[in-house]
Amino acid sequence: MNSSKKTKTHAKAVMVLGTTSGAGKSWLTTALCRHYARQGLKVAPYKAQNMSNNARVVAGGEIGSAQYFQALAARAVPDVRMNPLLLKPENDTRSQVVLMGQVNAELSRMPWRGRSASVWPVVAQALDELLAENDVVVIEGAGSPAEINLKSSDIVNMRVALHASAACLLVTDIDRGGAFAHLYGTWAMLDEAERKRIKGFVLNKFRGDASLLAPGPRMLQDLTGVPTVAVLPMWWQHGLPEEDGLFDERGTAAGAVSKTVAVVAYPRISNLDEFQPLSNVPGVRLKWVRSAAALVDADWVILPGSKATSADLAWLRAQGLDQAIAAHAGRGGQVLGICGGLQMLGEALIDPHGIDGNGPGLGLLPLVTVFDEAKTVRHRQAAFGAVRGPWASLSGVAVQGYEIHHGQTAPHAAMAAAGDRAYPVMAGSLAWQNGAGNVLGLYLHGMFEDPRVLQALFGAATPTLESVFDGLADYIEQHFDAGVLPSLLAPDGR
Repeated sequence: MNSSKKTKTHAKAVMVLGTTSGAGKSWLTTALCRHYARQGLKVAPYKAQNMSNNARVVAGGEIGSAQYFQALAARAVPDVRMNPLLLKPENDTRSQVVLMGQVNAELSRMPWRGRSASVWPVVAQALDELLAENDVVVIEGAGSPAEINLKSSDIVNMRVALHASAACLLVTDIDRGGAFAHLYGTWAMLDEAERKRIKGFVLNKFRGDASLLAPGPRMLQDLTGVPTVAVLPMWWQHGLPEEDGLFDERGTAAGAVSKTVAVVAYPRISNLDEFQPLSNVPGVRLKWVRSAAALVDADWVILPGSKATSADLAWLRAQGLDQAIAAHAGRGGQVLGICGGLQMLGEALIDPHGIDGNGPGLGLLPLVTVFDEAKTVRHRQAAFGAVRGPWASLSGVAVQGYEIHHGQTAPHAAMAAAGDRAYPVMAGSLAWQNGAGNVLGLYLHGMFEDPRVLQALFGAATPTLESVFDGLADYIEQHFDAGVLPSLLAPDGR
């Protein structure tokens, strides 16, 4: 496709930009998707390029989790076009490139700027198709649009805004301080045509008396011509999974703590968003640990997914967490490994193709994982069989989830012959437990997002995603200035 010639579109594009990463782009985009969907409009989300190890399986492959949830908020079927380029960091200098849902080894080896030139026609076509098929496309930017060192290779911020003629909101995290300078500095570093796309500033995560902001918003508007259209109070527990970073300890559900769940937060943790429902279960304290000392009060220890299993396992050993986890399991404490975490629980990681690296496992399950060049990416519906020990309440429970992994895991043949068995508890080589029953490993992501699992484990229900999305829409409808949200759909975005 010649990206300079856009296809004829009828959708209006609304775009959320941020002064920094973590300013609130993802959740605000999600809220806008639900708001416009509630107006009876056909809505789709879009983010040209996402860098995250939180991914979801959709038709055609995988996309960033944020766009998956945004699609659900928009009442749309998640689609690879909604996040055509996904970068999954494997270390500080290398990422796996997923283009239109599929891993692209050639792009993964390509320098950043060369890659951008190669993928722009693809991401532009995906956007044009969504614009042609919908009434509104809500676009999320990445990082900051004022990264002048990256502007020549931009494919996710102002180049997208101009291509889609988007009405843009610029959001900043006022809790960090310097919000007015962030907004002004970002606006000032844009080109004149780009500045014209900015229709409103949003102050996010505000705590205190909003009257104390004056005369800041008026002075900022005098400098830029752009009004501050919303002051959003701090909201700790909106219920939407975080895209980047870990959850705040204050996300613990109300009530006396009866169970502490410790998730090991290694450097390349992936799919951490699947644990958000645990923070909404009454009496459950969810915490993220990086040291052996932090496991002392844990009832459960969870080893989550990893984008670099062998490297994260080496990190875990360097922190002394391997011994602490083994001691916890030895006392009968519950241990759960999911995907990469399951692989870590086994005896060995074998990598004949240079995918992830060889290494010894933790030895808590008599399993061996061999990394395969082919990547397994699929939805799965399965059911637990007879589960023993402290996980027994899962017996017979049906669960819906997804797989994203290179490794293939099987029982250690020699150990099995000697009587040390891994007991399969789910068909299709999806889950095993040890003889004592307190160590459980499974390949299926999304277990805690299934209400049947939460009911079995805790006897409790958590807020549904539908209620979360409606809550987000209610929130912005309450706090945006009157008339702003419909005005973004006007022909000139005013």
